[in-house]
Amino acid sequence: MNISAGLDSDTGEESETGSIARGDDPPNPPRDQARLVVAVDGPSGAGKSSASRGAAIGLGLRYLDTGSMYRALTWWLLERGVDIGDVGLVGELAAEPVIEVGTDPSAPWTRVDGTDVSAAIRTREVTSAVSAVAAVPRVRAHLIAQQRDIIANAPGIVAEGRDIGTVVAPDAPVKVFLTADSAARADRRAVPAPADPIAKSRHRCRASPRQLPCPWSPSWAGPT
Repeated sequence: MNISAGLDSDTGEESETGSIARGDDPPNPPRDQARLVVAVDGPSGAGKSSASRGAAIGLGLRYLDTGSMYRALTWWLLERGVDIGDVGLVGELAAEPVIEVGTDPSAPWTRVDGTDVSAAIRTREVTSAVSAVAAVPRVRAHLIAQQRDIIANAPGIVAEGRDIGTVVAPDAPVKVFLTADSAARADRRAVPAPADPIAKSRHRCRASPRQLPCPWSPSWAGPT
């Protein structure tokens, strides 16, 4: 785990994009933790989601899974029979669906046009197509703008995803790059997990004894 620190230059200006349903958010963090942004990056299967949610719960911060937003758009495109390989069309449609995410780390959710798709976006079909969708420049530009807005308007947040510390939140005061050996990553990807995000995290922790201490374990003391 690599952690770097720097100064936070966010202005904390409010936005009207409505990308979060704030009524479901956890309470504001203590005053001394205000505007703390923790950016968690790392390869697939390294345990970013488990560690990030555990850290957010332990620190009393909000939580953002940027990958769920790409999955939500991918799900929406597949439901409409859009050819994922048509980069131009995918880019044109990127802003069509209304994608919302909940930032309570104990119960994160994802909605598309008001429909909860938290489980639907974790299917193999979506997983096999999301990388192609995420590589489309117009898709990235649209969703990164939303992600930056969510982070800017949160009183404190743990945000996880690829390129989170270099592209989405380069000024985050805390950056974590979480890694795991290839065997542990393979274990986590291969073992089926429950659809519920919290149960999934606990399940993956039990399935990967070579990983860092599980965020749901009493022995886990948070990022160091």
